[in-house]
Amino acid sequence: MNDREPQGGPGAHANAGYLLLHPEDLEGLVGMADAIDAIEKAYAEAAAWPMVNAPRRRIHSPNSVRFSCFPGAVPALGVIGIVEHTERVVQDGPIQRTVDREHQICILHDASDSRLLALLVGSIPERIVGYTARTALRTGATSGVGFKHLARADSAVCGLIGAGAQAVTQLQALTAVRPIERVNVHTRTPENRERFAEAYGPLFGVEIVPVDEAQKAVAGADVVIAATNTNVPVVFGDWLEPGQHVTSIVGSNIALVRAGWLDAPRREVDDAVVLRADCIAVNSREQVVQDEQGDLFGLVTDGRVALDEIAEIGEIANGDRPGRASDDQITLHKNNAGTGAADIAIAVVAYREAKAQGRGQWMGVAPIARD
Repeated sequence: MNDREPQGGPGAHANAGYLLLHPEDLEGLVGMADAIDAIEKAYAEAAAWPMVNAPRRRIHSPNSVRFSCFPGAVPALGVIGIVEHTERVVQDGPIQRTVDREHQICILHDASDSRLLALLVGSIPERIVGYTARTALRTGATSGVGFKHLARADSAVCGLIGAGAQAVTQLQALTAVRPIERVNVHTRTPENRERFAEAYGPLFGVEIVPVDEAQKAVAGADVVIAATNTNVPVVFGDWLEPGQHVTSIVGSNIALVRAGWLDAPRREVDDAVVLRADCIAVNSREQVVQDEQGDLFGLVTDGRVALDEIAEIGEIANGDRPGRASDDQITLHKNNAGTGAADIAIAVVAYREAKAQGRGQWMGVAPIARD
């Protein structure tokens, strides 16, 4: 990497250029603990200064190509920017599958003077587990913030529904912040849960036990995680026990229903899970309304849940709202969408580490003259 940044003339940025990072430059830069810490800062700051973050926006082509964009900033980390990714999505009964995708792109600017800092092409993988899915590190680390504030400090047993790419980083985030000893994992097929147990039990230092029913995974768990690609509930409120924390990660978008690709908005938990929760947290209340999200929107519109009683995870992180208040409360974190602030937070960690290691290519560009 050429780290000698050219000097601009009068009215131009002092550093007229940016660091270009390709997928191979992003390997091994960010660990889960660092990601959780960065995302906690991002959400706490967004709660205090809401204009630095915005809900995810998506558009869809007639050929089922989905473009998602995530604008956001983390002034405490000195950055502002946007992340975008594109894929083709198909519905297979109750399951949503991604059949084509392109590299994620992140554009980082300096939050104090607007200078272009970096262009990151490719998803940022977790340092230990590597790449599992494009949004897996951000989604897992965001759940990690929820685990810190909503799961009991002595949580030792996890009930995990799902054993795909997202489930890996969900469990990794949980083991990073809570003393988990045992995981009861359920999936639709025995082969998937057995393979997951063999691969990730030793890696995370926990006992992973495959179980043949979702309810068996939930029974006796301190933390329940739904990490699936389902369109219908897989966790039910009448299964829950006092003191449990529930995390659900499926995002819902009313655009898929309006386009005729889905009969109803996607969801992983039924109404009873939400209604039994003593504390409900989301990443973004605005996203609940904008996307008419299946787990929560109907309960809000029919008056059974008040939108302003749902906390944002950033409000809990910065102390504006209480998290878990007692050991017997049931808590719910609906990890309802990625936001730009969260993606930008991870990207700046990767950018700074890459720069320190001399990775990437310095791209000089002509300076912008003063208007």
